[in-house]
Amino acid sequence: MRLITEPYLTQVSNWPKNGRYILAQYDDHSIVVYQAFRPAIGDFAATYGYFGGEFSFNRMSWIKPNFLWMMYRSGWGTQNGQEVVLAIWIKRSAFDEILAAAVHSSYVPELYPDKSAWQRALKQSQVRLQWDPDHHPSGTKLERRAIQLGLRGQVLAAYAKDWIVNIEDISDFVQKQRQNIKSDCAELITPRETVYCVFDTETQEKLRLSACTE
Repeated sequence: MRLITEPYLTQVSNWPKNGRYILAQYDDHSIVVYQAFRPAIGDFAATYGYFGGEFSFNRMSWIKPNFLWMMYRSGWGTQNGQEVVLAIWIKRSAFDEILAAAVHSSYVPELYPDKSAWQRALKQSQVRLQWDPDHHPSGTKLERRAIQLGLRGQVLAAYAKDWIVNIEDISDFVQKQRQNIKSDCAELITPRETVYCVFDTETQEKLRLSACTE
């Protein structure tokens, strides 16, 4: 498996306890995001290294850079239609482009002159942003917020083929680690994640990110 992993208990003490942060595994060139699909879609992507076949380009597709948020959303790969969990390496420049194009899925008065302006921006945007409560491996809600990004239109088309560096089916790893949540997560192994800093001031403010201390 290409993902770099570490014991969960080693990592959790280094993560912010609250605030809006992008936790992710990344290097200078790429960043890992996660999605979960039914086998027909997930197996195709893992085999060919891009999204095609039964993958729908006519609906919004959500990506999550935070492994544990993906685990919560997919029930550790047990939810119907989310059995195949994929780790997807995309170009870091593309991820920054996605962030810059994002519009909040709910109205943020500080960012728009009025609600109508936000609604127009949301309708036109090809990237939708949500900050949701992050979760403990057991599913308990945390104070820290996790980001997920909904892609559609030309952004989704570019993501599905042009921006992907690598795709890995991590379903077996997920199912093994699901068993390791027991015993207070002492044996739980998760992908190594650190805070992803966004250096563009305008994007920082628009996303309402908490201050990055890198």
